[in-house]
Amino acid sequence: MDLQDQLKNLFPDHVSEQTEADKESKAPKYWLQSDPIICKYEKRKGKPVTILEGYNGANSDFKILTKDLKSLLGVGGSFKNESIIIQGDYRNQIMEYLKDHGFSVKRVGG
Repeated sequence: MDLQDQLKNLFPDHVSEQTEADKESKAPKYWLQSDPIICKYEKRKGKPVTILEGYNGANSDFKILTKDLKSLLGVGGSFKNESIIIQGDYRNQIMEYLKDHGFSVKRVGG
């Protein structure tokens, strides 16, 4: 029995403040596309980087997605020339995160 069930047992007459309109109004956080995002690994100056290419959203979407990925992984990165560059080899975690948010992702390279 989780916390919600326990609260319902304690307060059976309570009506939640969240309405159906609030639940439906939850829009996707990012602009989704039908084409897959390419996730690849490279070494630049001897350091590993993960590069995401093929996302054709607006600049604001790029910045939000870059910021969320960097904070999720706790690493540095940037957005340049229609690609997102994340420091380190985090292809698996990034691909899992993008799939959870509705993107289609294609892994390129090793």
